[in-house]
Amino acid sequence: MNIVILSKGPGNYSTKRLKEVALARGHSVRVINYAKCYVTLESGHPAVHYKGEEVTNVDIIIPRIAQNLTKYGSAIVRQFEMQNIPTTTSSISIVRSRDKLRSMQLLTKAAVGIPKTVFVRETADFDGVLEQVGGAPVIIKVARGTHGNGVVLAETRKAALAVMQAFYVESVNFLVQEFIQESAGVDIRAFVVNGKVVASMLRQSLDDDFRSNLHQGGEGIVVKLTDEERRSAQKAAKAMGLTVCGVDMMRSARGPLILEVNSSPGFGIEMVTGRKVADKIIEYAEIVGKTGRRKDKIGA
Repeated sequence: MNIVILSKGPGNYSTKRLKEVALARGHSVRVINYAKCYVTLESGHPAVHYKGEEVTNVDIIIPRIAQNLTKYGSAIVRQFEMQNIPTTTSSISIVRSRDKLRSMQLLTKAAVGIPKTVFVRETADFDGVLEQVGGAPVIIKVARGTHGNGVVLAETRKAALAVMQAFYVESVNFLVQEFIQESAGVDIRAFVVNGKVVASMLRQSLDDDFRSNLHQGGEGIVVKLTDEERRSAQKAAKAMGLTVCGVDMMRSARGPLILEVNSSPGFGIEMVTGRKVADKIIEYAEIVGKTGRRKDKIGA
């Protein structure tokens, strides 16, 4: 097949691994910096241009869209979709996954376990918000963000009120979540491809940071998921309409709680677990390239 990997970082580990595996399996591969693409819109001929030429002869795309380029990157993916070119991750699912409120709404609708969450913008009823999630300590997050950025642990009522007041003044959309004490500084990343968990690791903060993301300096170790955790990860991916994703969850006294479903997860999990997730993604791309893209049934 003729595979196009949409990546702003052709030298990063995940992109190199995908290219390496695809070439080893006999495919032709192009890595295209989607941020440098532009689209032309003409009746009956939607096109993507890169380095002065129209991108043609594409059997499937594999998007690796950065969080800070979600709108532009997903628009490029959508342009390929308009040409009926299959993709391992749909444009709408990328946009959906980057919206924390929409993500939580979909997980709630699918009866997936999540921490108690309140979405806030201009309400001044801060005490009421805290009461809804069981009081301080609480986690406060901006509505859009990834890699643990834009996330604050407010350990006291006074601290929580100060953070919420600051967001309120700046008219920032944010979420307030209950703090799961038994899982502080620890979470689990399950990598899901085509409805199956292909790798999993436990991420542990190396200091007193409550965030365990590898991007925040956390350490990953191999972990065996329970049947309930595996089902939760698969259910979360399905609820989001994502066939390639990283599902982050916590172990709590009431079972696994989903924190986030990442539509462009890093491949650090390969080095931790020895599992070849890039191989699984290329294998899935081969299936999609032959059968065509699946219709997204989740909605915006």
